[in-house]
Amino acid sequence: MCNNESCSPSAQIFQESISGNFNGTGAAVIVWSAPAGAYFSGTFEIFNSASSPTTVTGTTTSTPAGALSAAPGNSDTQSVDQPTDFTITADAGDTGKYCITLYKRVLA
Repeated sequence: MCNNESCSPSAQIFQESISGNFNGTGAAVIVWSAPAGAYFSGTFEIFNSASSPTTVTGTTTSTPAGALSAAPGNSDTQSVDQPTDFTITADAGDTGKYCITLYKRVLA
């Protein structure tokens, strides 16, 4: 006989880290996306180089919607639930880095 505790698999939590550099184009650029429900949580960070002429922004489609803003030489971070994409908007001459940490629940 099987009871629910011994037969049901335990959920495992996986963490994924993604990072990259950006060079401003003056347009919004999607730097990461995933299907709805793929990740239950995520932390998004942008760092704007001190040599950048303007403020860089980042947005996430998530719950709540994410909004980041980093002046030259600064960074901004936000954690959100149910993220599906991350977009960076930077003017020409702006450079920097983004880091994303995602969390996914997987049944073992």
